[in-house]
Amino acid sequence: MELLDGIRTIDELRLDSQRVLIRVDFNVPIDDAGALTDDERIRAALPTIKKAISAGARVILASHLGHPHGKPSAALSLEPVAARLSELLGQDIFLPDDCIGDAAKKVINDLRPGQVVMLENLRFHPEEEQNDDGFARELAAHCDVYVNDAFGASHRAQASVVALPRAKRERGMGYLLRDEVTALARLTESPSKPFVAILGGARVSSKLRMIEALLKRCDVICIGGAMANTLLAAAGHQLRDSKIELEQLAIGRSLLEQARDRRVKLLLPTDVVVAPEKDASEGEIVSVQSIPDQHMALDIGPRTVGTFAAEIAKAKTVFWNGPVGLYENPTFAAGSIGIARALAEATGFTVVSGANSGRAVVGAGREISAKISFISWGGSASLELIQGLKLPGVEALRGNQSGT
Repeated sequence: MELLDGIRTIDELRLDSQRVLIRVDFNVPIDDAGALTDDERIRAALPTIKKAISAGARVILASHLGHPHGKPSAALSLEPVAARLSELLGQDIFLPDDCIGDAAKKVINDLRPGQVVMLENLRFHPEEEQNDDGFARELAAHCDVYVNDAFGASHRAQASVVALPRAKRERGMGYLLRDEVTALARLTESPSKPFVAILGGARVSSKLRMIEALLKRCDVICIGGAMANTLLAAAGHQLRDSKIELEQLAIGRSLLEQARDRRVKLLLPTDVVVAPEKDASEGEIVSVQSIPDQHMALDIGPRTVGTFAAEIAKAKTVFWNGPVGLYENPTFAAGSIGIARALAEATGFTVVSGANSGRAVVGAGREISAKISFISWGGSASLELIQGLKLPGVEALRGNQSGT
């Protein structure tokens, strides 16, 4: 596969007794009480971590969490993440109070084979997001081997995913990064036809390039969520109080024209679930042609779910990115649950991309998520790969070169 040419996997690296730094993506949601509300990204990295442990590596985990703007923040400490990982692995996780400096060095030097240390939030240092070579060298001094398993951070040119691997001769990718790129490459290099995409979320503007890329590959594109409101408005419907990107209406009309010109079936909702406010406990199913005054569309309706599901059932490749309704409120989660069930019943290769889409699928039930071919937690990284862009963190792993 071209996207992974020249990149070694963790299986090809010497791990026994080595200090192995694994860049993970543990940027998980934490509530105001400091408790994790979703541990899927931690679970996704377990195969790589367990491989390093079982091989007798001295394991060093590095991650960012949130946006501390280059300053230490108790609210964004990785302490609750380390605690959860400890539960999942059934062993102690050491957590120094910084990712560099004497405290981190001492903990790492004291590690025995099979033990694990998690460095404190990388973004407590502004140099991380600046891709600073000096900061990368301090991180590089912690390890003999570098492994990137943080696909979700690999679209950013930051020190721990770009400058650091380039400083290490022994470098490669973990299982999650390999699986993410492999699955997404099936959507970009040679997708089996018919290829159906389901797109949701809030804004057309944030996914414009992805939509344009998919128009060149897909046979059918189904659009729901608030971004469908903008396209429905562009097509002449009255959306009342629904969220619309007024500045994107011309672009919306252009996308509809591009779909017609390329003979891509672009499907928009024909019925929606509406309410006067987002936190409503009840919704009303109406046609998109008869949304009441002072109401907003907050989910796709059952007729639309059926239409989208029929296309999914015929597809050999399906890509879903973005919830098709305000799934955080159970009143408006039926559309996303319906799409998740349709993907679970599909016979084709199915990929769900993005944290919100992934949570919607997991929320539909473990028995549903288990039937999806691949769930990507990569978010923006997966969207950039779908667009055909190169990811700096992946490119930094390619080939061998002299390092520390």
